Amino acid sequence: MMDTGESTAVVIVGAGVAGLTLGNFLLRNGIDCVVVEKHSRAYGEQRQRAGTIDARGVRMYREWGLEEVVESFFSSEMMGFRLDGKELPLVFGGDDIDDIAFCPQQVLVRNLTDVFLRDGGDLRFEAADVLLESIDGERPRVRYRDAAGSTKTVDCDYIAGCDGHHGVSRASIPAGVLTRHAHEYAYAWLSVLVDVPADPAAMAIHSRGMAGLIPRGTNASRLYLQCPADDTLAQWPDERIWSELEARFGTPVSTGPILDKRLVPLRSVVYSPMSYGRLYLLGDAAHLVPPMSAKGINLALNDTEVFARAVIRRAKESDSTLLDAYSETCLRHIWNYQAFAVWITELMHNAGDSSYEGEFRRRIARAELERMLTSRTAKRLFDEFTAGVN
Repeated sequence: MMDTGESTAVVIVGAGVAGLTLGNFLLRNGIDCVVVEKHSRAYGEQRQRAGTIDARGVRMYREWGLEEVVESFFSSEMMGFRLDGKELPLVFGGDDIDDIAFCPQQVLVRNLTDVFLRDGGDLRFEAADVLLESIDGERPRVRYRDAAGSTKTVDCDYIAGCDGHHGVSRASIPAGVLTRHAHEYAYAWLSVLVDVPADPAAMAIHSRGMAGLIPRGTNASRLYLQCPADDTLAQWPDERIWSELEARFGTPVSTGPILDKRLVPLRSVVYSPMSYGRLYLLGDAAHLVPPMSAKGINLALNDTEVFARAVIRRAKESDSTLLDAYSETCLRHIWNYQAFAVWITELMHNAGDSSYEGEFRRRIARAELERMLTSRTAKRLFDEFTAGVN
């Protein structure tokens, strides 16, 4: 069954952090938008994912009047570190520590959804078979099938592709338009969700590899263990996970039921340009950073703010300067933080297990770590990147 079609200013594909933040920004500035999401609302609000929002991201929400979505997630307790089984006096954040929010991504999505719907936003879940049409024309169109099986079409001025690395948005751009820049790491993370509290968060550098223990709500935690990129889950029975975590931290750890485990490849990816015609890519649709940097959400939020300001300027002042510069503006910021992401990822992994990159790289990483502990200048730069103010 085909409908007669609708029209709006912006169609946002994807109801994750980027899509919902953008929807709220536009809604509060009088810009009509429709958000389409292929999954159900329950799926987005139950998917366990990381959620560190740096000081820049928190201040952005405040400036746009959305501080309520993160207001209950501030903490002055930062991540602890252990090196070769001993406490390491390294603290993330510096003077901006109080402006960093530790908000699980699914909770942030829930909060953004609540505010968007409360304020009258148009959010359509379970939109299947999404197609982007005429994206290089004056009036692009988004076509999808709703939960009842009816085909819906929405004409718009712009499409914001916020549907992640495997979404339809980037795939809709003709071959040869985008350049993919990528770096693959020699190691991966074994990511394990456990029914055990972890407060505060902690990470360890050890000759057996890096390890992490990160809170995911009141009674759940994520464990991370560095492992070879070609490992399989069969090589990681529950007993090995707990013994390896204890060995790398050098101290007893609380054990409990393992709810989920998966292998996460580490990679850095950037697509350029970040727009084609009237389609603009935001967040993971345009770039990926390794999770060690904790910058995935924050890069997406920067894209969102740049795009929102550009659309608002075009609508209210008939000025397309910011839209024309969208890709260049975002990529300058993205490459700056890709440099940080590669550096902190290699530092934390190479400083422990030398079997991946060799003893020379391990000693280089140890020297860099020592410099961060002894040089105020080196620590200040580290703090600026961590807080997102660089």
